Amino acid sequence: MRHPPRSGLLVVAGAIALIGTAVVPVVTAQAATPACTVQYSVVSQWDSGFQGTVSVTNNTAALSSWSLTFDFAGGQKVTQGWNAKWSQSGTAVTAVNESYNGSLGTGASVSAGFIASWSGGNTPPATFKLNGTTCNADAEPSPTPTPTPTPTEPPSDGKAPALHVSGNKLVDASGATRRLLGVNRSGGEFMCVQGYGIWDGPVDDAAVKAIADWKANTVRIPLNEECWLGLSNIKPQYSGANYISAVKDLVARVEAHGMTPVVELHWTYGQYTGNSAGCSDVHATCQKPMPDMQYSPAFWSSVASTFKADPAVAFDLFNEPYPDRATATATQAWQCWRDGGSCPGIGYEVAGMQDLVDAVRGAGAHNLILAGGLAYSNDLSQWLTYRPTDPAGNLAAAYHVYNFNTCASESCWNSTLAPVAAQVPLVAGEIGENTCSHAFVDQVMKWFDAHGLSYLGWTWNTWDCSSGPSLISAYDGTPTSYGAGLRDHLRALNG
Repeated sequence: MRHPPRSGLLVVAGAIALIGTAVVPVVTAQAATPACTVQYSVVSQWDSGFQGTVSVTNNTAALSSWSLTFDFAGGQKVTQGWNAKWSQSGTAVTAVNESYNGSLGTGASVSAGFIASWSGGNTPPATFKLNGTTCNADAEPSPTPTPTPTPTEPPSDGKAPALHVSGNKLVDASGATRRLLGVNRSGGEFMCVQGYGIWDGPVDDAAVKAIADWKANTVRIPLNEECWLGLSNIKPQYSGANYISAVKDLVARVEAHGMTPVVELHWTYGQYTGNSAGCSDVHATCQKPMPDMQYSPAFWSSVASTFKADPAVAFDLFNEPYPDRATATATQAWQCWRDGGSCPGIGYEVAGMQDLVDAVRGAGAHNLILAGGLAYSNDLSQWLTYRPTDPAGNLAAAYHVYNFNTCASESCWNSTLAPVAAQVPLVAGEIGENTCSHAFVDQVMKWFDAHGLSYLGWTWNTWDCSSGPSLISAYDGTPTSYGAGLRDHLRALNG
């Protein structure tokens, strides 16, 4: 999001979850343990589709491969899936193990998920078979499933969870699915380079608690590479060790309130005066189209070394890439995005997303990484094709959306975001609108809730809501009319 100059309730109908229709039975002397147990759940449901999961436990001899079968009772049709090879003939559905999860020992479990269409009804399957053996055979009778609101996030225990990628979900150390829901805390990207300080407004414990009181579980923290690296153009009191210490302190306060800190590279070095340039300055005083090879990998190597012992910290590689504004073709733009180097229309040597992933992993950090796409992170149309290789397997897609973006409609989200979200976790690192209201972000949150995805509002700063936009009018958490929409929604989800 560009910066201003400086001198309801949850809609249950759109996101319904159903209690699993098959549960692990209580084993008594009168009831033998079933050969296998299956828990089936509808994670979320929308007008014409739903997302489901099956969790299978093998209670007999170890299996070297497995095949789960069941019949849909209504008009459901599997359209895509993960953690299994999914197929369907008529009402009969089959999920066969992937090469990496075929071994299923005695007492071991495996989970797989899918997206399906439905019409007329969404009655859960009644019978499941694992390698031809009926599961849940001796289970207690299951109650008739009834629609309930989407489950809230796991309650905070005062400690931020260590997150990692599992299929297309973010999960914590216990395997529970987590969504990143919260706010951005702008300031660290611009105050230091402009010579005013490090943060824009207070970041003490009371200020961080005010964010937590909105029932946020995540705070995204934009940073400036020149300030972190202590380059000579930054005032010493706001750079190098002083800046790093301030960031570490804020990260610690965010975690102390049970929230996930996302540290993000926002403003970078490199002169760009081409199409849509934010400034002509070589220094990190505005949003550049891509990170620079001169300093950005060094920034991430240092950040990764600083936080690699803390798996609760997530890394957002670069705020809003826009090489598509400089290059002639989409292919050139995506190649520049991933591979960097000498990119058409950009006068400095670019660090691609692969360079930044390599810098993080080369420092020994296995933390969650987010990577935004083209068009100021609003375009993920070829993200899967060009996604960087991550040896840690802990990479998620990042997306930004405002009411004035090109991809700002449900039809665009269905066509370009849903396929990405079916394969990797997707986090909307910035959502917002410049209307001083919340009608647009309400639409965003409804769609993202229905698909079990993450989102963070821009921004927890007391700016004019039309130029920021700003969620708050005071750092005690008093919302603007725009911020009230996000606050009330987070409280409805997690209150």
